[in-house]
Amino acid sequence: MSKNSSNIMALVPKTSNKRETVCIFGTGDFGRALGHKLIQSGYPVVFGSRSPWPSSLIPKDAEVLSHAEAAQKAAIIIVAIQRQHYDFLASLEETLHGKVLVDISNNLKINQYPESNAKYLAQLVPSARVVKAFNTVSAWSLQSGTLDASRQVFVCGDDTEAKQMVMDIVRALGLTPLDQGSLLAAREIENYPLQLFPMWKLPIFLSLGLTAFFFFYCLVRDIIYPRVYENKDYSFFLAISIPNRICPILALVLLALVYLPGVLAAIIQLYRGTKYSRFPDWLDKWMLCRKQLGLVALAFASLHVIYTLVIPIRYYVRWRIEDRTISQALNNKTSPFDNTNGWLSDSYLALGILGFFLFVLLGITSLPSVSNNVNWREFRFVQSKLGYLTLILCTAHTLVYGGKRFLSPSSYRWYLPSAYILSLIIPCIVLVVKFVLILPCLDKQLTRIRQGWERNPQYSEQSNYIINKSAV
Repeated sequence: MSKNSSNIMALVPKTSNKRETVCIFGTGDFGRALGHKLIQSGYPVVFGSRSPWPSSLIPKDAEVLSHAEAAQKAAIIIVAIQRQHYDFLASLEETLHGKVLVDISNNLKINQYPESNAKYLAQLVPSARVVKAFNTVSAWSLQSGTLDASRQVFVCGDDTEAKQMVMDIVRALGLTPLDQGSLLAAREIENYPLQLFPMWKLPIFLSLGLTAFFFFYCLVRDIIYPRVYENKDYSFFLAISIPNRICPILALVLLALVYLPGVLAAIIQLYRGTKYSRFPDWLDKWMLCRKQLGLVALAFASLHVIYTLVIPIRYYVRWRIEDRTISQALNNKTSPFDNTNGWLSDSYLALGILGFFLFVLLGITSLPSVSNNVNWREFRFVQSKLGYLTLILCTAHTLVYGGKRFLSPSSYRWYLPSAYILSLIIPCIVLVVKFVLILPCLDKQLTRIRQGWERNPQYSEQSNYIINKSAV
């Protein structure tokens, strides 16, 4: 019996699955939310507070002690307080010796202090191992189960073992840790939550500028001009007609601007004969926000579709149809069907439908949930090949819409062409230059350059040296 018992006992693991205790300094919203999440994940939690007595706000399974007593019970201490309250930590340096301090603080402004909060904490308690983490996660996302928020947690620190301990906790909470390197990265990590749509600034400001320009352009041609020369009041065009002109124009122009930097980059590489020389900073920034430009363009294209769908129910349109019908009945005259105009009308609509379909497809494939499930070749095929096909269809849609009006003198009011003529300038330039670049004589050389061939290897070294020297 004892022999069997000893055999059974030998099968029992000696190590316990119980997780190590985590200490949290601070009982604010984030500290409480993080403590509740840690308890759900199986971690014993002890809070360090200036007021070490139980509270209904503190998770019931957590212990509340003074800062010194709480620090003695855990090897990992999460500092969930603001930088201006760090001073008391200096008096606990002996207790915090060798422990992992996790700084989760953020600032009110970008680069508010000379050094990062994590670096300041490391200077204040030099005997502790400081790790930056959790500053990009909100209390709300922890309380909602992180299902509706970003799961990424940026982690950085100088001690590899301490970082690994923190990343293990991050994974246990159902989040995804991203190792950003040493504590020098803390400044960038702290600035990240303070940035308001950093990649969207250029697309938004550009679209607002173009919207204002084309709005006043259409206002002059379509409302002010008829009022001055024909004494007609078309001010109601401001509600539907002018927006329905601006939206497709901006959609086409912004779509062309998505592919223009790629064309410019190819020209620069052909001129330099190498891919190892940096592009100008303005071109780098432009290329980085192409996805956002495309999504803004898709938004304008969607608005154009909605505005177009309501055209038949507009009073002005119904009045014109009824007026024309009554006029033909009174004059006993009908307009014969024009087969050419029928082809132009149907072609115009067909090109618009196909172009918008591919436009939506491009937008769907740019979503992370979709792009993460396709390989690089598939993604490039959709975004490049189908992207240029979308640009061709949308440009042809606009060209067919114009028809012979491009050459009609009556369409130039105050010597100003129709707005859609202006919208064709950039797309046509992009398509013509792209057509030239895919000619075998240029495409072959460009392919070699992108595979690593250099016409003059010394050129790239000299240009990179000049760029680095100017940056210093």
